[in-house]
Amino acid sequence: MSKKRKEKKTSSSQKKRYRGIVEVTRSGMAFVIVPTLTKDILVKQKNLNSALDGDEVLVDVIKQAKNLGRMEGTVNEVITRKKTEFTGTLQVNKNFAFLVPDKGNFMPDIYIPANSLKDAKDGDKALVKIVAWGEKSKKPVGEIIEILDASNASDLAMKEILVESGFPLSFPDEVLEETAQIPEGLPKGEVKKRKDCRKWLTFTIDPVDAKDFDDAISFRKMRNGKFEIGVHIADVSHYVLPGTALDKEAEKRATSVYLPDRVLPMLPERISNELCSLRPHEDKLTFSAIFQMNEKAEVINYWLGKTIIHSKHRFTYEDVQEIIETGEGPYDNEVLTLNKIARILRKERFDNGAINFSSQEVRFQLDETGKPIGIVVKESKESHQLIEEFMLLANKTVAAHVAKIRVNKHPVPFPYRVHDTPDEEKLSIFSVFARKFGYKLNLHSPETIATSFNELLEAARGNPEQHVLETLGIRTMAKAEYTTDNIGHYGLGFEDYCHFTSPIRRYPDVLVHRILEQCLEGDIHPDKTLEKRCRHSSEMERKAMEAERAANKYKQVEYMQQFMGESFLGVISGVASFGFWVETVETKCEGLVSIHNLMLKDEFKYNESEYAIEGLNTGARFRIGDKVTVKVVAANLAKRQLDYDLVEELKATPKAASRKNKTTKRKPGKKD
Repeated sequence: MSKKRKEKKTSSSQKKRYRGIVEVTRSGMAFVIVPTLTKDILVKQKNLNSALDGDEVLVDVIKQAKNLGRMEGTVNEVITRKKTEFTGTLQVNKNFAFLVPDKGNFMPDIYIPANSLKDAKDGDKALVKIVAWGEKSKKPVGEIIEILDASNASDLAMKEILVESGFPLSFPDEVLEETAQIPEGLPKGEVKKRKDCRKWLTFTIDPVDAKDFDDAISFRKMRNGKFEIGVHIADVSHYVLPGTALDKEAEKRATSVYLPDRVLPMLPERISNELCSLRPHEDKLTFSAIFQMNEKAEVINYWLGKTIIHSKHRFTYEDVQEIIETGEGPYDNEVLTLNKIARILRKERFDNGAINFSSQEVRFQLDETGKPIGIVVKESKESHQLIEEFMLLANKTVAAHVAKIRVNKHPVPFPYRVHDTPDEEKLSIFSVFARKFGYKLNLHSPETIATSFNELLEAARGNPEQHVLETLGIRTMAKAEYTTDNIGHYGLGFEDYCHFTSPIRRYPDVLVHRILEQCLEGDIHPDKTLEKRCRHSSEMERKAMEAERAANKYKQVEYMQQFMGESFLGVISGVASFGFWVETVETKCEGLVSIHNLMLKDEFKYNESEYAIEGLNTGARFRIGDKVTVKVVAANLAKRQLDYDLVEELKATPKAASRKNKTTKRKPGKKD
């Protein structure tokens, strides 16, 4: 947490200065969120002094809190810009131009001098980076990074979503220069420093379109009948060194972003797809967790350290699934043995308190222009679960190993991946709702909650209420995050957990590799800024998820445009006071049925405890999980919004009908 800065005295009065994050409202009023304060500091538009939404700033208090009011302040300094790149429309004059940003709360136009105009023309869409914002100048100064093709609306929309979320579209020149200087091949002397695993049977299992292979599995049967199973992870930390431009850019991004038609990588492609990618038939540097295990999936011993591997084969998930189902294929005995062990690990995990939410992934089929032409639903199969269980085992083992180490009698600062217990209020509401379907949750303790959750999910499997219970159950859960405070991972049922297995696409994994290496070498340098870095990674992970959701929503709208006026069977996926959302069964695209349209047929009220809206006259009820038939009436790409209308007629319940037909008796003398 940020510490409160010392009070500074001036000749006229005593001022307090705080460090916090700016949050700008739609009205233009802003607040600085300070972790150590119970109330945010109010900052008027005129006192923002170039600070933008999301910036980290120093704010001086100019008015003290009165009674229960809040403090008012003025921004003294912008410490870190949350966002430096913006998309918008160019207004080009003879010797200069302005970029009028598309989005951003009260973002001023960006001045672009003549030497930065390139071949820009008036009215062009462009991506501009702020390079200066002087104290005297009220306008930021920028340079054009890219002229955007306005004719390709989908490509432009994807880029705008990324920039809007704070992810730069390209890497700075100094980062690309550093990357280009990394030599090809294995560095001299590295082989002698590492465990040589190149003769071991090693292979990768990834999606068919993957290019960045950051994990591999090795398998050896030992003379004593035990198995030696290695989880080998790309040694990104060997190439991305602390303090370099490459490292700073990776930390700033914190994660790769996966949109329906592209990947915005955390690291330049030369590293992610070439130097570090564990491609078949190439020697690669790795950081490994190697386990000695028996047929019961018990870990007899483990080893952590730097290795060198040579992948013999590249599997897709479909390849491995075929081997599991048919028993035949390349290295079938090894694959089947690994799957048998993974099954046991998975069962033990759920037996020990992990929560078994089923996952369903929806992907778009795209044509050569990126336009969606179909929907593919992918379910987690045993091939996916095989890799998942061994990655979980490696992550858990690394975290538990570091958790035992002490420096000056204190735990080593380490970026754990944690997941808190469920929100009690949400859980209580969900428990009441589940009881209506005949399911009971034991809320006595976190352990009994997990056990009864799994029993509920298993009992509901295949029943009409399965989807709604899974959806609402997930909403009761806390969000996983990165922190040095090791509270464990509730959802996985692990006391110690971290992210070790994907350093190509997650920066916390890079930090884990570095700290683990220090621990193994006995040369530990505690990072006092680690908690702040964890918070940043958690925040960027949320930003990436928001960008992915926005991009998926855009593609949904783009896909459903062809079905205007057509009807679909759907399931109510969410309910609010202003209507309910419906996800179509066939296309998996979600749209809103507005309560305004329903009001033409009846008067409705929102029942929060029932996750439903109910008709006051007909008694018609629309509850999350119910099946309905809807018609596509609007598809707004600019707003990324689908609107549906209810097709079916409202049916009065017997109870509602009796209320409607009941004659009211008046007492004598009582007037209307």
